Amino acid sequence: MARLRAYSLILLTLYALAIVTWIALSHGLSDANSKPLGTDFASFYAAGSLVLDGRAASVYDMAAHYAREQLFFGAHTPYYAWFYPPFFLLIAAPLAAFPYLPALAIWQFVTFAGYFAVMRAILLTAPLTRNQTVLGLLATAAFPAVFINLGHGQNGFLTAALLGGALIALPRRPILAGVLFGLLAYKPQFGLVIPVALLAAGQWRSIGAAAMTVAALALGTAALFGLDIWTAFAASTELSRKMLLQDGDVGFEKLQSVFAAVRMWGGSVSFAYAMQGLVSAVVVGSVAWVWRRSRDDCAKAATLSAATALASPHILDYDLMILGPTIAFMTVAIARRGAKSYEISVLAAAWLVPLITRGITGATGIPLALVTMIALYGVIQYHAAKGDSPNWG
Repeated sequence: MARLRAYSLILLTLYALAIVTWIALSHGLSDANSKPLGTDFASFYAAGSLVLDGRAASVYDMAAHYAREQLFFGAHTPYYAWFYPPFFLLIAAPLAAFPYLPALAIWQFVTFAGYFAVMRAILLTAPLTRNQTVLGLLATAAFPAVFINLGHGQNGFLTAALLGGALIALPRRPILAGVLFGLLAYKPQFGLVIPVALLAAGQWRSIGAAAMTVAALALGTAALFGLDIWTAFAASTELSRKMLLQDGDVGFEKLQSVFAAVRMWGGSVSFAYAMQGLVSAVVVGSVAWVWRRSRDDCAKAATLSAATALASPHILDYDLMILGPTIAFMTVAIARRGAKSYEISVLAAAWLVPLITRGITGATGIPLALVTMIALYGVIQYHAAKGDSPNWG
């Protein structure tokens, strides 16, 4: 515990120094490398501003979208693409009503607060002392994926909050859980495993609430932005799959999936899909088994959270925020049952790996985050196989 406290405080201090230095070296809305502060948030902001101008479908026109980014950040700014479903415009458009820097601050603060609140709610279900809970919250704030997400201005906090919140709400408030699962539709690549788990557990109210939420979002965006926005989104999916996944335009060292590892090692697209499909099938099968047979809500939540990351071919390092709830749920399990030293080591590795995976993968070709996630999934399955523990208290 003393080491975790020390590491967390050291990392938080380094994060603060890095952020202050980066802002001090910035000029206008751009950083020292002439990239927008918040990098990927530039895409969200530009898309939102097009919506406010009555040009919602133009967010899927790369030339129009890039022209809007250049308008805000200068002609030489790199392009940050927009390939999200129209759902996400319901967030991007209100944010674009503010000046850029306040919008970035609001986005990061509100979504981080949601992530932190969900992590606190998970930890409070464990039989921990007050000091242990405070330490867990300190580690929650210092989780390296937090720093990665802040630097990219990305949506990892929102993803972790929705997934973690849905999982902790499910046993007692299944309709709320279904709504939160439905809101995750803005990240469709993370939707492979969740329906399987809910079907295996017979969570019909959650399934209904999730389906109604997605339908409401689809109808609402069509009513607000026009039906053509869905046509434009559908037309963009092939390009996004080719650019962001198959060709690795974002860099295979940034992607944390089996698919990306195979492509990084020189494998063909078809072989990469085959290997990802094999791993995803194994993961989906194990999730169905755990959610069908287990009464341990902790093991089920940790299994689904980790499986969501492993089953997706497109998961970037900021998406490793998903590991936050996974680690928290396993912390609850360990507090109830105890754990072996190697299990603690795997959890520690999962906590640290977002900070170092991109650099190590790029330098050595070893997909460190993927290896760690597989090890973590094995630990979770071991706990799930040990038997049932009490449900949320």
